[in-house]
Amino acid sequence: MSTAAHIRQAIPFWMSLFLVPIAVLGALQGGWTVILLPVFTWYFFSLLDAFLGLNLDDLDLGTDITWYRAITLIWAPVQFALLFWMIWYVPQAAHLGSLEKIVLFFGVGVITGTIGVNYAHELMHQKPRIERWMADILLAMVLYSHFRSEHLQVHHRHVGTPRDTVTARYNEGFHRFFARVLPGEVASAFRAEAAMQARRGRNWSHPSNPFFRYWALQGAMLALALILGGWTGLALFLWQALVAVWQLALVNYVEHYGLTREYLGDGRYEHVKPRHSWNAAHKATNWLLINLQRHSDHHYKPDRRFPLLQNHTEDEAPQLPYGYPVMTMAAMVPPLWRRVMNRRVRAWRKTYYPQITDWKPYNKAAHPPPA
Repeated sequence: MSTAAHIRQAIPFWMSLFLVPIAVLGALQGGWTVILLPVFTWYFFSLLDAFLGLNLDDLDLGTDITWYRAITLIWAPVQFALLFWMIWYVPQAAHLGSLEKIVLFFGVGVITGTIGVNYAHELMHQKPRIERWMADILLAMVLYSHFRSEHLQVHHRHVGTPRDTVTARYNEGFHRFFARVLPGEVASAFRAEAAMQARRGRNWSHPSNPFFRYWALQGAMLALALILGGWTGLALFLWQALVAVWQLALVNYVEHYGLTREYLGDGRYEHVKPRHSWNAAHKATNWLLINLQRHSDHHYKPDRRFPLLQNHTEDEAPQLPYGYPVMTMAAMVPPLWRRVMNRRVRAWRKTYYPQITDWKPYNKAAHPPPA
């Protein structure tokens, strides 16, 4: 395949760049334009999903992915420039009222959470050090640097078990989940890194503990926001970070809701399989989210870069009825979410684990965690 053909295939995954001029337009114009970021991210791509349907095709694992990878490499400097230009510009913009600034930075949080954290997730899984550093910088921009440690050392190892904070339990509403996850992820990440230091014969306070890097990067981001935007800029920075973390929590909630690995006794669980993540093959939202919705394959093969993630059919993995934007909006209304998803969880249990007749221990996460 020619270079031009590779570029044409990869271009749809660059659609996140459209969010940059939309953010700039909101800052320069104000008024109704400040709502365009969430409208474009949530509703436009959901509408595209309705028209374009599903993408069930897979790239060959030997495909040249240079042009796919490029979008993840340029996003960190693009987001950094956009965020801190807005931190500098918006507080002094006389044409923007207080409500407009708040709504505008809600949209910025949608960008830094939906795109930035998602790209950080892709980058943190890679071996090149520069990519992992980009992940750290993106996460520092939303004050959630510990996500790297929690995701790699806890979530991937213990997904679908009580040891994993971000596996949403059956019947657990999102708002309760969010309140549990915020402190839970920090604690589990810190414990994981402290345990890593202990295995190396070191105290948690050893300089090699990445938490010192996390704190330094986050402190630098806060200081820069204060220098560029004053107290208003700092407040807007904190606001977008909260929105971004909320977006991350919504996605975490959707990805594994009600799915559990079978407990084998003696602190052991079955191996992670595609069936332990909700899958979504919706074309447009997978462009926006660089195939994050092919989450079943991501957990099955975590080292695969996003364009090479394979689709799993309903015979192999449970399927979401809609893409993440629609599903996360439904998650904000727990009765609606339970109406849509609980019957699907029950069907999943009947399909994959007909031998388990008592799900109460799994519902309550009562099994002891692995040692």
